Amino acid sequence: MYESYYQLRDKPFQLNPDPRFFYASRGHKRAFAYLEYGLSLGEGFIIITGDVGAGKTTLVQSLLRKLENGAYLIAELVSTQLDAEDTLRSIAAAFGLKAEGITKSALLKGLEDYLRLAVRQGRKPLLVVDEVQNLNLRAIEELRMLSNFHEGDKPLLQSFLLGQPGFRDTLQSPEMLQLRQRVIASYHLGPLDRAETMQYILHRLKTAGWQGSPSFSEGAFDAIFQFTAGVPRRINTLCDRILLFGYLEERTHLGSSAVQEVISDLRQEVHHQHANQEPPPPREEGTARPATPDSALMDRMDGRMVAIERSVSRLIPLVRKVLYTLTSGKENE
Repeated sequence: MYESYYQLRDKPFQLNPDPRFFYASRGHKRAFAYLEYGLSLGEGFIIITGDVGAGKTTLVQSLLRKLENGAYLIAELVSTQLDAEDTLRSIAAAFGLKAEGITKSALLKGLEDYLRLAVRQGRKPLLVVDEVQNLNLRAIEELRMLSNFHEGDKPLLQSFLLGQPGFRDTLQSPEMLQLRQRVIASYHLGPLDRAETMQYILHRLKTAGWQGSPSFSEGAFDAIFQFTAGVPRRINTLCDRILLFGYLEERTHLGSSAVQEVISDLRQEVHHQHANQEPPPPREEGTARPATPDSALMDRMDGRMVAIERSVSRLIPLVRKVLYTLTSGKENE
């Protein structure tokens, strides 16, 4: 919507992972190097962890995009709460094999034969498991068992495991000893620093065809970094709304006050409420419900009403622009 106003070719801050917009921060460069190192060895597990929105999936997609066509046989699995057998079936299906209605032994035999044929044809099977922290210990053990498949002295399967920080704790459990012994490299992706946050924003804008409009003040970058803590997905969410704000307000320069206004709007929305707003403790049976001071209640209601009015005032020019575009299109037919 704001793309045409700012003459952008693409939406620069979309949430879906897109390797075209990959920004190589110091941490992402190191993680990328570990992935390439693992591929050169052609065996074992490479583990990348990071908080939600740290850029793990985009990182791996950027690497896969560089791989030589036909050299790798790649299967990607985004794990949910799967048990061990469902995990095997999902992996087989990701490789394009029939997975339903057959026994586990037949499933494993079919998967091994398929991988063995791929290796004999000069292809390298690679399994990418995203959100691996959702798998239980038995499911993770099945992943390790797949690494036992060999063709001569060559392993039939290599795996990239992407997960949230809690997966590092899972790896330290005694049950994961044999898996740990097969980890070639691991890396934890942290957030961007302030300078990287600014460069990340500019990189995505330039990739989308940005030619300097809108411009951003240093204070705007400071406010963005403070609110997002340098987490790429949070940066995308905020910057997308900032550009929408600039479009609705017809601004070609965005300063800290504009960013703070958008942040204020976001904080009123359910999915951006702060986690430290704890609910009141449960009251004991027979006790009176504590009274909420009228002044505090009215202040909160006033604040919500102001936020609602501001959101409505933002939507009005947007609706007008859409109606004008539709009306103009009919007149030109």
